[in-house]
Amino acid sequence: MRGYATAYGAATVLNAIANWKGSAFGISLRTSAEVVLNDSGRVVGDASGIDTTLIVRCVERVLNHFGLDYGGVVRTRSEIPVASGLKSSSAAANATVLATLDALGEEIDMIDAVRIGVGAALDAGVTVTGAFDDACASMLGGVVVTDNWNKELLKRDALQSEVVLLIPEERFFSRDVDVARCRLFSRVADVVFDMVMEGDYAGAMTLNGLLYCTALRRSPEPVVLALRSGAAGATLSGTGPAYAALVDDVSGDDVAAAWSSLGGRIIRTAVENRSARMGQADLFQEGI
Repeated sequence: MRGYATAYGAATVLNAIANWKGSAFGISLRTSAEVVLNDSGRVVGDASGIDTTLIVRCVERVLNHFGLDYGGVVRTRSEIPVASGLKSSSAAANATVLATLDALGEEIDMIDAVRIGVGAALDAGVTVTGAFDDACASMLGGVVVTDNWNKELLKRDALQSEVVLLIPEERFFSRDVDVARCRLFSRVADVVFDMVMEGDYAGAMTLNGLLYCTALRRSPEPVVLALRSGAAGATLSGTGPAYAALVDDVSGDDVAAAWSSLGGRIIRTAVENRSARMGQADLFQEGI
């Protein structure tokens, strides 16, 4: 039994660490998963650059959901930089959950599929809050607002915008964040949450960026440079080190030029409004 799926990365509007409320939007960078089930009784992972504990737990949790004791092999391929704040773990989890369902010939509600992946991420220790916001953005596309404590989707909108990403050379894993320091800023995060509920996503992500640059001791200079170059909004994505900016045709060129002086890698992409897809072997078919 063989299954495939493709899910997307995401970028932050509101990081959920401070107050358990989060918001993120999908971006057009993909992760594909292949799951091959067998009678071995043991699931093993084969993933370049990603800790296989997460994807193995995703397969195991789907099998447990249906009361099955299959084994198997799970592989992923990804365009998303690892440990950068662009939700590579959420995309890997979503793609793996959907690929396992595809292999079984089963379907479940997409939010339930998200919850399975979030549970696996908590099992694997790759997230502080469960990253329900990131997982929903990766699975559903568009911009989402969530209650991560209760694992509830509060809002989803389509969002049309180009995106510029700045990805420094360093990596940073969410499990290493100073949670107590971030939660000192919960009242500011509450203000950002009100902004996202009102639909001011660009303004919210900018305030979020300044908040978390302070909380995580990261430079706000990329946010300032992006705004000076005409971006509608800019932020530190997740716990970094990547930054994201919402741009148009003109400001996108200007932001990319301004950020090029900072070093690191620049990626031009767009908000992804499509949902993750079962039965899609995009990156395996393309040989990536």
